[in-house]
Amino acid sequence: MLQACLNGARKPDSHPALPVTPQQLAADAAALAELGVTHFHLHPRDVIGLEVIAGPEVATTVAVVRAAVPHAELGVTTAAWIQPNPVRRAELVRGWAGLAAGRPDVASVNVHEDGWREVVSALQDANIGIELGIFHVQAARTLASEGVPPGTRRILAEVQPGETIKHAEALLEILEPLATPILLHGEDDSAWPVLDYAARLELDTRIGLEDTLHNPDGTRTADNADLVTYAQRTLRTNAIR
Repeated sequence: MLQACLNGARKPDSHPALPVTPQQLAADAAALAELGVTHFHLHPRDVIGLEVIAGPEVATTVAVVRAAVPHAELGVTTAAWIQPNPVRRAELVRGWAGLAAGRPDVASVNVHEDGWREVVSALQDANIGIELGIFHVQAARTLASEGVPPGTRRILAEVQPGETIKHAEALLEILEPLATPILLHGEDDSAWPVLDYAARLELDTRIGLEDTLHNPDGTRTADNADLVTYAQRTLRTNAIR
């Protein structure tokens, strides 16, 4: 599975094609659906472009994108940098239960962040699938010791900028015995090497302007569709090796 991460925490001026508004996200999702993408990761924004996890903005973004790609899986973030207070963050996420068409299918929870267990519980209460973000070996060990929470659809194993494939190997050594689907991806300079590595291992992966602003050859990408096209080419190449 190739997931498209359309915008992330990027500032609106970081790339001219970065989708920020619900309408821009929907347009990108529709274009990528034409390329066969069925899983999308979104960071909803408010009217001035700041990331939010409050119900009204999440509902608007998800509902507008869902209208454009009604059969796709739509996911959002619960990152602590958006709402640092863990109690308030869990309250907001628990409120997503009543969002109807604007309720996301899944949401990512970073295991290294304070309050992650409470956010997981809130997603379970809201009947929303869970993606567990693992950035560090210590977070992987925490998950391995505590067990994968019910409702988890996949583990997002992320290789940070500047880190190498050895970091991916260290994460996978801990995570693979958990018998939960793993989506392995990188960020910035690690994005393409890790995507290629994930393809060789036949693991799920992702690409989009959240993870990189550049094509595999280092040139600045045109948009999310450009990135997905390159990623699909890499996946096809590895599939026939």
